[in-house]
Amino acid sequence: MLASLAFVLSLAAAAVAAPASLVPRAGRPTAPAGCLAVGGSGKYKTVQSAVDALSASSTAAQCVFIAKGTYKEQVFVKALKSALTIYGETADTSSFSANTVTITQGKSQSDSPNNDATATLRAWTTNLKVYNINLVNTRGQGSQALALSANAGKQGYYGCQFKGYQDTILAQDGVQVYAKSYIEGATDFIFGQKAKAWFENVNIGVLAASQGYITASGRESASNPSYYVINNSRIAAASGNSVKAGVYYLGRPWQKFARVVFQNTSMTNVINAAGWRIWNTGDERTSNVEFGEYANSGDGSKGTRAKFAKKLSAAVSISTVLGSDYKSWVDTSYLS
Repeated sequence: MLASLAFVLSLAAAAVAAPASLVPRAGRPTAPAGCLAVGGSGKYKTVQSAVDALSASSTAAQCVFIAKGTYKEQVFVKALKSALTIYGETADTSSFSANTVTITQGKSQSDSPNNDATATLRAWTTNLKVYNINLVNTRGQGSQALALSANAGKQGYYGCQFKGYQDTILAQDGVQVYAKSYIEGATDFIFGQKAKAWFENVNIGVLAASQGYITASGRESASNPSYYVINNSRIAAASGNSVKAGVYYLGRPWQKFARVVFQNTSMTNVINAAGWRIWNTGDERTSNVEFGEYANSGDGSKGTRAKFAKKLSAAVSISTVLGSDYKSWVDTSYLS
C-alpha cells in the first residue's frame, strides 16, 4: 500500500497532454494517453517519483497512471498551476469494488508534527481528480492517522477507498467531492475546518469500537464556509467487524459552529438513537451547531435525536455546498 502493461510517453509530452476522458463502467487496464506511468513497465517505480516529475509551471493538464500493486509510501502533491488527474488501474471505473492500486503507510501524530504530515496522500493542489485508488493508513487505534489530507479546492475523489481508524479523511479547505467511494474508520474519521465537501453514494464502514463518531466539523464561526453533506449513502459495520448497536454517532462538534447533514442515507443499528453527540462532558460545544437529517432510512435513522440536531424539511442541494458552477470541475458521471 506490480505487473501490468503501461503506455508511456516522454515527460515532455506528458506535461502538455490532457487526460483522456473515461467511459463510465469501462475498465482502465493501461495508461490514458499522455500520462506518466507508475509500476508495471512504466518509467516510474514509486508514485512520488512520478508526482515529482510533473511540471510545476505548465498550465496544461497533466496526469499520472498507477499500475496495479501495493505502493508503500507517503505521497505529497504540491500546488501546481495545471489540473492534475491521478488514475488507478481497474477493471471497472464505476466504483471502488475492482480497485487494484493501494497506497499505504502508517504515520501518526505520535511520530509526526501535525495531522497533515501523517496522511498517506497529502493533496495540496487545486483542480485535482483521483480515480480508483485505495488510500490506507495502517496506524490503527491510539493516534490521529490520516489516509487523505485534502488541502485545496476543486478536488474530486471517484471510486476510491479511504481506510484508517482515527481522522481518516481531512477535508480541510475549498470545495471537494467524494463519489462512489468507501470510507472506513472509528473516531472523527471525516473531519476538517474550512472545506465544503459533498459525499455522494459512498459506503461508510465503521470499525469495532466501544464508541465512535463519523464526522467532526471544525467550523468555528458563522462566517466559516465549512459544510459537510453526506447524500444517498450507506452506513454499516465494516466487513469483518462486529459492531454493537448504538455505539456510533453521526458526528460531534470539534468546534461550536459545526455544520453537517446526512440525507437520503441508509443506516444500520450501529448508529445511536440520539444520532449526534456532544464533544465531551463539560465541553459540549453544541450552542451553535447545525446538525441535520433528511429522509434517512434503516434502524439507525430511528429514535429520539439529540436536542441540538434538526430534522430538515428538504434536502440540501449540491449547488448549495459546491456552488452553482460545480459541473465545471466535478465528474458528474459519478453523481447519482
